[in-house]
Amino acid sequence: MPKKGSRRSAIVAPRETSTVLLWLALSAVASGGDWPQILGPARNGAAAADERLADAWPEAGPRQVWKRDVGAGVAGVAVVRSRTFLFHRIGDREVLEAIDATTGETLWRDGHATSFVPQVGGSDGPLCAPVVHDGKVVVFGAQGVLACIDAGSGRRLWERLTHRDYDAQEGYFGAGSTPLVVAGRVIVNVGGRKGDAGIVAFDLATGETLWTATREAASYSAPVVVTVGGVEQVLVVTRLSCLLLDPADGSVRWSFPFGQRGPTVNAASPVLLGDAEFLVTASYGIGSICASFDARGVTPRWQAADTLASQYATPVLFAGSLYAIDGRDDVPPASVVCLDPATGKVRWREEGFGYGTLLVADGKIIIVKTDGELLLVRPDASRLDVLARSRPLAGDVRGGPLRALPALANGRLILRNDHTLVALDLSR
Repeated sequence: MPKKGSRRSAIVAPRETSTVLLWLALSAVASGGDWPQILGPARNGAAAADERLADAWPEAGPRQVWKRDVGAGVAGVAVVRSRTFLFHRIGDREVLEAIDATTGETLWRDGHATSFVPQVGGSDGPLCAPVVHDGKVVVFGAQGVLACIDAGSGRRLWERLTHRDYDAQEGYFGAGSTPLVVAGRVIVNVGGRKGDAGIVAFDLATGETLWTATREAASYSAPVVVTVGGVEQVLVVTRLSCLLLDPADGSVRWSFPFGQRGPTVNAASPVLLGDAEFLVTASYGIGSICASFDARGVTPRWQAADTLASQYATPVLFAGSLYAIDGRDDVPPASVVCLDPATGKVRWREEGFGYGTLLVADGKIIIVKTDGELLLVRPDASRLDVLARSRPLAGDVRGGPLRALPALANGRLILRNDHTLVALDLSR
C-alpha cells in the first residue's frame, strides 16, 4: 500500500512574490512553440502544432543563431517563452542554468554538489532534462538530488536527496528517469530499497513526500501521462516492469513484466498509439510490446524482438505510421524503420542508418544522429524521403556524440554534444 512520507528532509525557502507573479504572468497561457520537458509538450516527440519549418536548408546547413560551451551531461534542454533551461555539470557541481533563448547568454545559475562517477564509463553529468511547470523548474541529478527552482529568479525552493532518503542505487550511468509533473505532484522513478519506494510522489510546492509505492528498481525511461475514463493516470516503465498507477495515491492499476536482469536498460519512454493503446521498446533482446489497456487491465496486441528493439530512442507516431530507430548506439549498425502500429509489420527499413533520436514538427521528422548528422525527413509510409542533411557541429574539434535529446521551440532546434550547445534556425 502507498505510504505517507515525511517532510523533514525537504528544504523550503520563502517565496519572492514579485518574481513568481512576473513569471506566472508570462506563462499564464501556454506558449506555442514551447518545449517544457523531455520529448516536448506532450512527451511524445512532437513539437507544438504551430511550429513552421523550412522545407529545405541552405547548402551550408541551417543558420546558427548562437553557440556556447557547456559542461558534462547528456540531458536535453527545456525551452519556455524566452528562456532555455540547461542542466549540466561544471566541476563538482550539477548546475541548472537559465539562458536567453535569443542570444545564448546566461541569465542565472543554481546548483548543488556532486561526486558522481559512472560505473561503466560515459558522462559524469546529469541525464535528465529539466521539467518546467507553473513557473518552476524541476531537475533530477545523477546522484538522485531532486530540486525545484523558481524559473524567474533562479532561487532554489526545495531539495530532496532521494537516494539517501530511500536507499536507492545510482545505477550504471546514474539516475536517468526524468520526473513527471502531474496534478501538483512530481512523480519520480526513484528505485528506493527502503520500504515501498520504487516510485515516489513529491509535492511540487513544498517537496514533501506525498506517497511511496512499489518495489520497482529505477529505469532510464521517462513516465508519461495517460487519460483513462477521463482521469489522469501515469504509465511507467521501470527496471523490469511496465505499470499504470494513480498519481493521487500511487495505487497500481495493473503491471506486466518488461525487461530482463543483467547488463540491460529500459530507456525509451512509452509511446501512446491512441486513447487506449501504447508501445514499449527496449534493446538487449527484449524487443517491443504493443498493448491495449484501460484502468482494469492490459492486453498485448503484438510483440516483436526482430523488427523493433530500440536502446533508448523513443519512436514517434505520425499519420498512421510509427517511425523508430531499431538497434543499439554502442553496438552498430542500427536501422531506421517505419512500422504499421496496428500490426508491428515493417513498411520499410533503411539498414546501417546509424543511431539517433527523432522528433516530429510541421509534418516533418527531424533526425539527430549520434554521429553528428542532422536530417530533415518527409514522413512517407513507403520509403525514407530525406529533404535535407547537415553536420552543424562538424567544426567542433572537441567533438563527442550527439546523445542528448534535441529540443525544438519557436523554429529553433537546440542540440548539444559533450562540449557545445548550439541553436539552429529551422523556421521558414
